[in-house]
Order: sequence, then C-alpha cells, then structure tokens
Amino acid sequence: MDFSNLKLWPFSEAEKLINRVKSNLTKKNYVIFETGYGPSGLPHIGTFGEVLRTLMVIKAFKNFCDLPTKLLVFSDDMDGLRKVPENVPNKHLVRENLYKSLSSIPDPFEKFDSFAEHNNQKLIEFLNRFDFDFEFKSATNLYKNGTFNDGLLSILENYEKIRNTILPTLGKERRESYSPFLPICEHTGEVLQVKVEDINLETKEIVYFNKISKKYINASILNGNCKLQWKVDWAMRWKVLGVDYEMNGKDLIESFQLSSKINKIIGGIPPINLTYELFLDENGEKISKSKGNGLSVDEWLSFAPQESLELFMFQTPRKAKRLYFDVIPKFTDELIKYSNQFIEQNEEEQLNNPIWFVNSKINEKIPTSLSFNLILNLASVCNAENSDILWGFISKYYPNIDRKNSIFLNYLSEMAVCYYKKFIHPFKKHRIPSKKENEGLILLVEFLNDIDDKETSENIQKKIYEIGKKLRYESLKDWFSVIYEVVLGQTQGPRIGSFIKFYGRKEFILLVEKHLNR
Repeated sequence: MDFSNLKLWPFSEAEKLINRVKSNLTKKNYVIFETGYGPSGLPHIGTFGEVLRTLMVIKAFKNFCDLPTKLLVFSDDMDGLRKVPENVPNKHLVRENLYKSLSSIPDPFEKFDSFAEHNNQKLIEFLNRFDFDFEFKSATNLYKNGTFNDGLLSILENYEKIRNTILPTLGKERRESYSPFLPICEHTGEVLQVKVEDINLETKEIVYFNKISKKYINASILNGNCKLQWKVDWAMRWKVLGVDYEMNGKDLIESFQLSSKINKIIGGIPPINLTYELFLDENGEKISKSKGNGLSVDEWLSFAPQESLELFMFQTPRKAKRLYFDVIPKFTDELIKYSNQFIEQNEEEQLNNPIWFVNSKINEKIPTSLSFNLILNLASVCNAENSDILWGFISKYYPNIDRKNSIFLNYLSEMAVCYYKKFIHPFKKHRIPSKKENEGLILLVEFLNDIDDKETSENIQKKIYEIGKKLRYESLKDWFSVIYEVVLGQTQGPRIGSFIKFYGRKEFILLVEKHLNR
C-alpha cells in the first residue's frame, strides 16, 4: 500500500496499524481502538478531542483496510477518589466517601446511583450527540463480572517481575509499600494502598494487614475484590481487551512506556500509540475535569459550527494549543478555506485535505474574500443585533448570492452576531487619536473621497500602507492599530482594504469622520 502521497497525520497512524496487522502479531481478524476516561469529573473538551482524533485514525485505516474495527471508550470508574472536585455540588457527600471507588461514591448531583454513573452517562450522552460509533466499557463492571480475572492472574503470576519493573521509578517511601494490587476494604469500601505481605498463587489471594480490624486479611484478587494500580491496570487492560491502538496526552509518556513493559511481561503486545500535546486554558494552564477550566464543547458550538471545532482538534495534535474563545474565528476561517478547496478537488487531493476527516455536511462555496473574521468585524461596526443587518451588506456586495439557499452562510452570520454580542460589544472602546494619528486618518478620508467605488481592495490596502509610511511609523502594524482602535473600537481587526470594499467606501468615510478629533 502506497502512503507516500498522503501527508496528513491520521494516514501515518493508519500505516503503522496496517503494518501491525500484516505482521499478524496479534493473530486477530479485527482491530481494537481504545480511549480512556477518568470519571473523577465531568467529561470535557479534551475527552471529546481524544475520541474524535481516534475516530479520524479509524477513518484513515478503513480507507485502506477492510478488517472490522471497534472503538472502546473505557471508564476507569473503579479508581479511588483522592480529592473533592471543585466543580460539583454537595461536596460533603463526596468528602465523606473519599478513597472509595468512584462507582461507590453517591452522586453529588443526586441523579444517579453513584458519582461514576453520573459522569459515565454524561460522557455517553456527550459522545452520542456527535453520532460517534463506540462501545462503552466500565472498569467496575469488567472487574466484578470476571472479564479481567485472567488478566489479574497474569499479574499475580508475574508479581515480582512487575514489582521489579516499577520499583525503580518510585521514591524510597513508596517503594517499601508498593504492590500492583489494591484491595477493596471489606469494612469501609475504600481502595487501599497497603503493603502486600504475601501472595498465594494456589488460592489466588493476597495477604495484607487491615488497620481497622487489626488483622491480616486474605483477599481474593478476582471478581472486583481488588483492583490494580493504574499503570498495571492499563497494561492488563490492553492484554485482555486486545487493544491495538490508543492515544495519550504528553503527561502520560512515561506511564505508557512503563505499562508497555508490563504488558510484554504478561505476554501482550503494546498498542500503537500517538502522544498528543495538552490543551491549555486562557492562562496557559492544563485544562482539568476537576477544575472545569477551559472552553467547553457547548461554548464553542454557541459561536461557530461543529466542523470548526473538529478542524481545531485535527490540526497539529502534537503541538500544545491554547483553547479559548479567541481561537474560534481563526479555525472557522480555516474551515471555510478547506471546504471551498474540497468542493473543487479530485479524490487524491481531497485525501490530503483536513475536511476529509471532518464530519462536514458543507457543500456550498463561500466567496474567497468573505471570511468569518470579516463578518465579525462587520457585525462590530454595525452593532448588529441580528443577521439581517449583515445580509444587507452581503447582498449588496455579492448580489448573486441567494440567501434562501445559503444555509452555511446564514449559519455563519447568525454565529457572528452571537460572537459579537458576547466577546466584542462588551469590550468595544474607541480611543481618542493623537495629533499624528488624526493627521493620518484625515489623509485616509481624503484618499477615499478621491477614488470611486470600483477601486480594488488591493489598491486601497496599498494606499493605506503608503499613508503609514508617509507618517513615518516604524512599524506599519502600529498604523493599522490606529484604525482598529480609533475607528473600530477594538484591538484587532480585518484586512482594512477588503473591509472598506465590503462595508462600502462612503460608509467607511462616515465612520472615520465620526471618530476624528477635529
């Protein structure tokens, strides 16, 4: 199979998987993909991103291989909760049940039987909204129904090898008490991090000292009486579920390497892996389920199409990205650009277009000069209360566009109004120009008065540059900032030549004169 002409990252991942299948190492007639989720908090946009990116790899794989595939969305809901999340109600309910499995803690939202069930259901609803094809797996169910029993026995049989693999990575104090097995206390239901005194392969038990009963306890490792430390759990899960592919965040690189070693010890073949960079909030901090910081999926979809969010997730997964509202216009414009190209491309070109991986239903071409940023700035200048105001200008500049049949452009206009009301209007502030800036704006008005409406946007832009040079601005960026801050009332703005052409020469003259300091 020739992947040489396919440049996008999911095809590289698919090629690795196809080579794995061709080598027949796994001796299977199907391919298993997995994503992991810890239900210690509500699912966030990072969870969405991991599932979506994995589905992109599945799409690339299916394009070249007809083996059946399955995506498992796995919830680590048997983990013991170590701290109370910041973004839940009834914190006392959680605080009183700390160190118990997430599936044993009452739901602070008072809707389900447990905290884990609440968050698991939210995750399932969350993913179903996007018609994702997946199979949900609960750690608690798989431990308790015996699915993991063979894997647990493999860990017990290789107990010392696994300990010797993990101990060098731990601090001195932790090394003294570390065990791959975490027994569930029969008195409190807590997931115990205790020293295992002995193991019994024949009875399939571990022995530990219980501080509450003050007795040595023989605890079965089977059927949910114990769970594994998560790095060992990860390795065991790959083996039992036959996982061929799983992504993870950059913060889990060392964990993946360690789990891969353990997986090999118990006779497994570690999955193909892609390590992605983390999403950061507006302050440059990692987004977190327990904090609830960063931009949510619903917030993004309130101001831009779903396809723009999917495109954001697609682009450069190995690069850390700031995930805040101000990235929305950029990726909406990227969506317009790639969608326009896709409509006119042949099959091979389409495979190298990110839109091929986006669940896009866009089949209308947007005029090249009509960007989302331009529509946003039009909304700002017009103080648009609804999209009808914007369409007055769009229809004037593009008389051949039929509004009734322009579903995507109508949607973009409505989103632009929403974005303007939320993020532009509350912060608009026109500053008073300095003497030098005032002179420049007067020159701009004089130039616009001297030309007619047929002048091209390129020539208008060129003349504005010349005015900036005449005023001896060290950086022409500073001159354009004058127009943005004085005339438009914002710190950033559109390509001015294109905007004047779209908004109207005479209308822009009136706008500048309104803010001149005469």
